[in-house]
Amino acid sequence: MKPIKKFIHNLNLNKVFLLMVLPGALWFLFFSYIPMFGTVIAFKDYRIGRDGFLSSLMQSEWVGFKNFEYLFSTNDAYIITRNTILYNVVFIILGLVCSVAMAIILSEIVNKRLAKVYQTGMFLPHFLSWVIVGYFTFSFLSVDKGVLNQFLVWIGQDPISWYSEAKYWPYILVFLNIWKGIGYSSVVYLAAIVGIDKTYYEAAMIDGANKWQQIRHITIPSISTLMTILTLLAVGRIFYADFGLFYQIPRDSGPLYSVTNVIDTYVYRGLKVTGDISMSTAAGLYQSFVGFILVMTSNWIVRKFNKENALF
Repeated sequence: MKPIKKFIHNLNLNKVFLLMVLPGALWFLFFSYIPMFGTVIAFKDYRIGRDGFLSSLMQSEWVGFKNFEYLFSTNDAYIITRNTILYNVVFIILGLVCSVAMAIILSEIVNKRLAKVYQTGMFLPHFLSWVIVGYFTFSFLSVDKGVLNQFLVWIGQDPISWYSEAKYWPYILVFLNIWKGIGYSSVVYLAAIVGIDKTYYEAAMIDGANKWQQIRHITIPSISTLMTILTLLAVGRIFYADFGLFYQIPRDSGPLYSVTNVIDTYVYRGLKVTGDISMSTAAGLYQSFVGFILVMTSNWIVRKFNKENALF
């Protein structure tokens, strides 16, 4: 009885904190953990019946790994995996470089009020949904009334059918991702830069170091640990794509699927267009499994990296 009494005592002692955590715990329970039982659909030929979801699930035929075999036998698996990984690699590298560079620039602005204005202006795109950004993008890239095509006609060039030409979209998607996220990402690095001891810079100026040398030998080494940890954590999410970016911005244009179709949009289209729940579940389980391995690996590397740094 002692363990039970101890549990009830601790429960009563921490009831305020438990009540604070309860909404978030319920959200994860109903939307993250309970739906995990539905992954069994990936191993079945799921067919919706008249008696509801559970009855249909029980009556559907087991097919083992046939859904995965069909997924990987088509060219779709290669395209969505390639796009998801390559886009995220570019996002991680360019996001790191641009965020650190912007944080350094903001920290070097002497007029702090002006720096706050710039920082606020860069931060605003983060609060815009991809739906709104998609309409802004369409106003620039529309074939007949888009700003860019009107400019091309004005200078004597032929208008471009942006939503039919796949070759332009890797650059457009990378630009929009950096534009929307750079303000939010640079805040973390800016906070780290502000916390650097100013005496380091004073000593460097006495030794004759210019601004670039101060950044190279003081600023960047001082935030290198933070850069490494955030990059490793981003690698753990490399198998996940921003659905809004890859679906709302290209406006679900078929000719662009070769460069805009990622795992998240593939699963959504599988449910919306083909109605193949089994295939969509197999693709989602494939993403979750590989993503789980990457998250665990990156977390292990981060912990090991922190332990090694603690020794020094």
